[in-house]
Amino acid sequence: MGMFLGIDASASGLTAERLRMDVISNNIANSNTTRTERGGAYHRRYVVFEPREREPKSFEQTLMRAVGMSRQTSEGVRAVAIEEDDQPGPLVYDPGHPDANADGYVEKPNVNIVSEMIDMITAQRAYEANSTAINAAKTMITKALEIGK
Repeated sequence: MGMFLGIDASASGLTAERLRMDVISNNIANSNTTRTERGGAYHRRYVVFEPREREPKSFEQTLMRAVGMSRQTSEGVRAVAIEEDDQPGPLVYDPGHPDANADGYVEKPNVNIVSEMIDMITAQRAYEANSTAINAAKTMITKALEIGK
């Protein structure tokens, strides 16, 4: 039904931002990891999003053409991948470290804690905004149902 599209779009945003928070938390947790299972220092990860597109239904298409709109509509967002940042981390001279190379340098993770915290705050605010939108939609639906009483 059309009245639940806003809730569905915001719910997809909640799911996407929760995943983003999980990835950011993982980056922060591994900000000092110099040895991974694949070898080398940990490399930060990030989530790639794309809009969830849908084709309008036939009646909706007719209405959209009548008002001059003939495109797909978006129904929220979805995560399509978790990518790894391939930039090398900083090299720190520490010849006593078990992961030091022949020259005594250790590659540290390319995780910038300040950037990760900013991303975390942004994800948290986006999560809160989607939650507020869902609550507003629920209130509007409840009020619309009360009209018939």
